[in-house]
Amino acid sequence: MVDLRRVDDHSKSGSVGFIDRRSFMQTGLRVGAAVALTAAAGATALKLHADDTVWQIDPGLCVSCGLCETECVLLPSAVKCVHSYGICGYCNLCFGYLQPNQTEQNTAVENQMCPTSAIKRTLVEGPYYEYRIDESLCVGCAKCVKGCTTFGNGAMHLQIRHDVCVNCNECTIARACPTRAFSRRDAATPYKIKAMGSGKEGT
Repeated sequence: MVDLRRVDDHSKSGSVGFIDRRSFMQTGLRVGAAVALTAAAGATALKLHADDTVWQIDPGLCVSCGLCETECVLLPSAVKCVHSYGICGYCNLCFGYLQPNQTEQNTAVENQMCPTSAIKRTLVEGPYYEYRIDESLCVGCAKCVKGCTTFGNGAMHLQIRHDVCVNCNECTIARACPTRAFSRRDAATPYKIKAMGSGKEGT
C-alpha cells in the first residue's frame, strides 16, 4: 500500500529521497501563493491596459434609439444628455425641452419632453432661454436629443459619463447599438462633443 504521507523527491545529488507530508504541504502552499501572485499581477496588468481606453459615443452616428437607457448595466444609465451651448439657439420654443405636439405652449410637466424633468430652463433675456441638464436626474432616454435633432440644431446629444461608467470590457449598450455609435477611445480624450454643423463633432 502506498504511504500517502511520503512522496518521491529528487534531491540535489540526483538521488531519489522522500519528503514528509508537512514539507509537501509547505511546498504546495508556496507554489500556490506564487501562482496566485502571478495571476493577480496579470489581472492588474489587464486592468491597467483597460484603463488606457474608455467607451464613448459618436454623436454623429447616434440615432436616439433609447437603448442607452435600457441596456446599460447601471441603473440609471451612465449615458447622459449633454448640451453644446456653442450651437444652441437658446429658443423659447425648444423641442428638446417641450413636446412638439403640445396643445398649449407652456412649461407644465406634461408638456416637457424629459420624463424626469432633468432639463432646467432659465430666462437669459428677451425671448432667449438657457437649457441646463441636471445629470443626476437624466436617465439617458434620448427623448430630448431626438426632439432637438429633429426640430432644432442638435445641440443636445448623448455621451457616457466616465465618473459613473464602470468601463465594462464588453459594453452591453455597444453590443445593442444599431448604428455602432459606441467605440473605445483614448482615456486622455474621452469625449466626442457636437460642434457647429449637424452631425459634426469635435474632441
